[in-house]
Amino acid sequence: MKRLAVLVIAAACSNGSATPQPRPKDASVADANLAKLATKDLYVVSCAPCHGVDAKGYKADHAPSLINPTFLESATDEYLQRSIGLGRPGTSMAGYSKAIGGPLDDAAIARLTAWLRAQGPAAKALPAAAAGDPARGAPIYVKTCQKCHGDQTTRGEGVHLANARFLDVATDSFIRYAIVNGRPGTPMEKAKLTDAEIDDVVAYVRSFGKPPEAGQLAPPTGKEPLVINPGGKDPQWKLRADPCPPAGRGQPACKEDPRFVSIDQVKQALQDKRKMIIIDARPASDWMRVHVTGAVSIPYMELKRLDEMPKDGTWAVAYCACPHHLSGIVVDELRKRGYKHAVVLDEGILEWHRRGYPVVAAPGVTAPPKEPVMAPGTIP
Repeated sequence: MKRLAVLVIAAACSNGSATPQPRPKDASVADANLAKLATKDLYVVSCAPCHGVDAKGYKADHAPSLINPTFLESATDEYLQRSIGLGRPGTSMAGYSKAIGGPLDDAAIARLTAWLRAQGPAAKALPAAAAGDPARGAPIYVKTCQKCHGDQTTRGEGVHLANARFLDVATDSFIRYAIVNGRPGTPMEKAKLTDAEIDDVVAYVRSFGKPPEAGQLAPPTGKEPLVINPGGKDPQWKLRADPCPPAGRGQPACKEDPRFVSIDQVKQALQDKRKMIIIDARPASDWMRVHVTGAVSIPYMELKRLDEMPKDGTWAVAYCACPHHLSGIVVDELRKRGYKHAVVLDEGILEWHRRGYPVVAAPGVTAPPKEPVMAPGTIP
């Protein structure tokens, strides 16, 4: 566990290529008990894989900046604490509160909130949003907002405004402030709309709302069997590697690393009753919401169960929702321990769930919205 900080900071970026990040000053702070970490190191372990060590965002899965000035001006401490604690179901943002199976107690979440608050302006008292007309707001939203923010069925590259947990946490005033003031340094510009049009758009966004999912599976016991189909044959997989960048100009030579297996191949291996281990690298709160059938919960910051891994060549597939970030941490650790047959589920759990592949889900949990269609070679 003392290697955890190094593992987290060396996480792969959203397209699977290595993006080393600065490690905490003292690697010994990487303890399984996150409550013991200094606040910055707590942020690095819990949030940096997606939001970046500098908290400016966009390291994985559309994760936004947490220190953008107009965001911090409009986000209350309650908004930050609830967002950290409850997450954004259906995205890579897990709920980190111990109350729902996450790794952080209220004191740790409060420390994270205070650290984020110290990176920018204090929260402002926001003016109340006037009542708008969602019917009038719909065509304005489609024209000016939908490309980036998506709708009920499809995500965009910006914050998914139709997420039930986001709408449960965000006030109309918070949404209106973002439209009026934008997010400096991002594609989210100040609105070129009248006050009435903005109010109508806010009303339309609010109409996306539905009650957040309340159901949860029983928490993992730590005793779940690791190996699926222990009497089965080994799977035969064709692995993918990220292409190496051109060498030269200070860029070291790179050897391609075939470390990604497609969800179609893993689904077929399950159907054929092949022998394997499937590891859910997300916080347990996400495993308790939905997980691949047969997957064992081994969160990226709590790797103790890796000590139980059989050393007989059994294939181990790790997944997360990023889709390569947290699972890459687990695979890196397995390979350091000598497990050559450790790979990342290429498209991650969200795409697995979208395609209707086998999952165990809590009551009321539905497949996440579709991802936006992106140009070839684009990194989210």
